[in-house]
Amino acid sequence: MEQSFLAYLRGRCRSLPQVTVGIGDDAAVIEPVVGQQIACVDQIIDGVDFLSESHSLGDVGYKAMAINLSDVAAMGAVPTSALVTLALPKKNATRIAGDVYEGIFQAATEFEVAIAGGDISTYDGPLAISVTLLGHVPAGGAWLRSGAGVDEAILVTGAVGGSIAGRHLRPVPRVKLAAQLRQLVTVTSAIDISDGLSLDLDRLLAKSDVGTELRIDSIPIHDDAIELSKTSGRTPFQHAWSDGEDFELILTMSQSDADKVLAEDLGVAITQIGKTTSRTGLWKLENGRHERLSPQGYVHGS
Repeated sequence: MEQSFLAYLRGRCRSLPQVTVGIGDDAAVIEPVVGQQIACVDQIIDGVDFLSESHSLGDVGYKAMAINLSDVAAMGAVPTSALVTLALPKKNATRIAGDVYEGIFQAATEFEVAIAGGDISTYDGPLAISVTLLGHVPAGGAWLRSGAGVDEAILVTGAVGGSIAGRHLRPVPRVKLAAQLRQLVTVTSAIDISDGLSLDLDRLLAKSDVGTELRIDSIPIHDDAIELSKTSGRTPFQHAWSDGEDFELILTMSQSDADKVLAEDLGVAITQIGKTTSRTGLWKLENGRHERLSPQGYVHGS
């Protein structure tokens, strides 16, 4: 199975200049980058991050790539190449691998990423997909979680909540937007929303040793969260606050830069949801008083 599938992969993979030698040798040969190199890896597993019996395997493959692309976008970087590892259940392994790779190829083509190599194995277990993504920072330093200062604007891209309705399988990594923002303003810190708006925002604030005063009513709630709230017993806001897997970006920058961003048409909705403060933690202003908010979301290993 492995040799025939490798032949299939070599036939499907595009030749891109960032990879000199790709699939078919003992290791990939990847061209060096100028400036900082970015590397991230994420794994998704059947029964935990998707359900192979009810989700399209093409969508699953796309998600495996997209969640890494979102991490690269959160660093303000450009993705270049990927290493893909598939752990396949023994039954129908070749078909499953082919279906998964259709989604992987789609994401790779869309974002100009070269599939440089990886590994394929079969075992008595569920489908697991691991993607290691490499990229580079074109100019300046990578965006980190730790760079926010006091009295900066907090922005969020897109809308959040309710991704379980299907959006979590086909997220839109904000790679293009990150490149646009680099040309327009100075982003001081960033994180992507994988585990929940409030939880990931709290992580960013903790790394920067600042807090926030949030404009709760300004948080952009996705229509999926509103629809889901009709049957979930939770409000649209609760879904937006903690659902996770939105793969949007939380960004901080000076208020003057935020005003510039909000005045531009960048092809993506961007909303200011608050500002950073010297008082650590998540806070909202209610009837002239500050009320502490609790971060909620998915905690790995819990």
